[in-house]
Amino acid sequence: MRTGIWFICFTMLLTLTIAPAPLGAATPGKDDQFEALRRFSQVVDMVETHYVKKVTKAELIQNSIKGMLEQLDPHSTFLSADDFKELQVSSSGAFHGIGIEISSENGRLIVVSPIEDTPAFKAGLKSGDIIMEIDGEPTMELGLNEAVKKIRGPQGTSVTLTILHKGAQQPIDVVIARGTIPIVSVKTQELDKGYLMCRITRFNEHTTKELRDKLAEYVKKTPIKGIVLDLRNNPGGLLDQAVSVSDTFLADGLIVYIQGKDPQSRRDFNGRKEAEDLIDVPIVTLINAGSASAAEIVAGALQDRKRSLLIGEKTFGKGSVQTVVSLPDGSGIKLTTALYYTPNGRSIQAEGIVPDLEIPFVAPPSDEDKTLKDRFTFREKDLSRHLENGSAKKSKKGVKANAESEDKARVMIEKDNQMRLALEMVKTLPKLKEIR
Repeated sequence: MRTGIWFICFTMLLTLTIAPAPLGAATPGKDDQFEALRRFSQVVDMVETHYVKKVTKAELIQNSIKGMLEQLDPHSTFLSADDFKELQVSSSGAFHGIGIEISSENGRLIVVSPIEDTPAFKAGLKSGDIIMEIDGEPTMELGLNEAVKKIRGPQGTSVTLTILHKGAQQPIDVVIARGTIPIVSVKTQELDKGYLMCRITRFNEHTTKELRDKLAEYVKKTPIKGIVLDLRNNPGGLLDQAVSVSDTFLADGLIVYIQGKDPQSRRDFNGRKEAEDLIDVPIVTLINAGSASAAEIVAGALQDRKRSLLIGEKTFGKGSVQTVVSLPDGSGIKLTTALYYTPNGRSIQAEGIVPDLEIPFVAPPSDEDKTLKDRFTFREKDLSRHLENGSAKKSKKGVKANAESEDKARVMIEKDNQMRLALEMVKTLPKLKEIR
C-alpha cells in the first residue's frame, strides 16, 4: 500500500439502496437520517421520467456523486475508471499532456504550477493564471475532471487555452502542443565549486532515489559545501516522498503530521537517522507561489526545524490531504480527509509558507533587449581573423564538459536573482552558524 497526498488507495465496497417513491411532495415527518435519501430518490425519479431528453438513473446518480464531491472543496472529486488509471500513471511519473497542475476556485480554473520543461512551462503559463476557455469552451461550465480531460490528449495534438495572466487586463489565446511529460523529477547543477543546486520539479515514486543518487554521484567528485534546494513551481505529489526528501537533510524527529476531524486520527511522520543523510551541509531553499502541497511539506519542515533558510515568495497554500478510494467498478473518489501540519503545528491551508527572506523574482531582460545590447557590444572574438584561445585546442573532453557546466551555471545565476541570492546566502550560512 502506498500512502500519499494523491495516492492513498484501498478498496471500499459501497452499497446504497434507495426505495422507489411516488412523485409529489414528501410527507412531512421527523427529520431522520433517511429523509435526505428519500428526497434524493424522488428527484432522481422525477428527472428520469420528465426530463426533456433521455437520461438513465445510473447517469443521474453518477453525476450526483460528482456534484456532491466537487461542492466540498476544490480537491475532492469523482474519478471515472479512466481518470483513476491516469492518476495512477501520473503518480508513477510518466504521462502525456501539457504539464500543468490545476485547481478550481470559485468556479475559476486556476494554474497551480506548470511543470518545468513541459509544453505548458515553455508556453509561458505561470502560477495564478486563470484558464478561461479550453478550445473555445468556457471553463465556468466545466468541472475540474472534465477540464483535465479536455486539456490532455494524444501526444502531438494541440490545445488552445484562453489565459488571463495575473495582473493582465485582457486574456490571450495560447496554443500548446501536447507532449510526453518528463519522468525525471530531480535536476542538479553545480553553481560553484562544492555548491550544488538541486531542483525538484514534482514528487513522484522515484523522487527521493533520484535525489540521493545525484547527491552521491556529486560527492564522489567534490565534497559538498552547500545546497540550494529549488522547490519553485513544484506542484507537489506524494506525501511519502515529501517526508523522505525532508529526511535526507534531517537526522530524525517530526517532519509533518496529518489530522482529520477526529482528534484521535492524528498521524505523525518522523525522520530516521541514516548514514547518507546530509545533516551538516548548509541549505537554502527557494519557494514561490507555484510551490504547493508536498513541496510545502518539505519547506515547512526545513524551516520549522531551523535546517534551511527559505528565500523567495509565499507558497500556494495547499495543506490538505486527499485519500483516493477505489470502487469495485474501477472508478474511485478523491476525498479530502485531513489537513497536514508542520512540526511546529502550523496548518498552511489557504495560508502558505512565508519565506524567511521575501524576495520577488525579477525577470531578466527580454530577448529583444539582449539582442539590442549584443549589437552594440564588440569584443576581441568579434574581430575577423582573431586568434583562438590556445588552451581550447588542447582541452580534453572533461575540461570541455566542465567549462560547459560552468557556463550553464553562470547563465542561470545571471538570469535568476533569487538563485543568485541563494548562492550568496548558502556561502555565508556556516559563518552565521558559528556566530550562534
